[in-house]
Amino acid sequence: MKRLMIVDDSMVIRRRISRTHGLDGYAVVGTAEDGINAIEVARETQPDMITIDLTMPNMDGPEAIPVLASLCPQARILVVSALSDKATAIGALASGAHGFLCKPFTDQELRDALLELAQD
Repeated sequence: MKRLMIVDDSMVIRRRISRTHGLDGYAVVGTAEDGINAIEVARETQPDMITIDLTMPNMDGPEAIPVLASLCPQARILVVSALSDKATAIGALASGAHGFLCKPFTDQELRDALLELAQD
């Protein structure tokens, strides 16, 4: 069972990801509304997969991703963001993320992105 942590300042998005049908083999072990909380939750749960937004209060995704990547080197990080320009995606990948999914997304797109990361 893969341990999934969801990081997004939107409770709607956190719930949507956690309730996505067809995520067999995944257990949501924690959620966080910003990067600061994400680091605390990651220390406690040591997730295998992390979904993270880029735009959040207190500590945003670009600040949190390198910290999470070093704290949980086994974790695969999927950026889930409405910021869809290439430079943003490249920056996120350069800082330690492994994939990028644009909002809005379908359940199938989320499942496919997580499966792809799990197989890398």
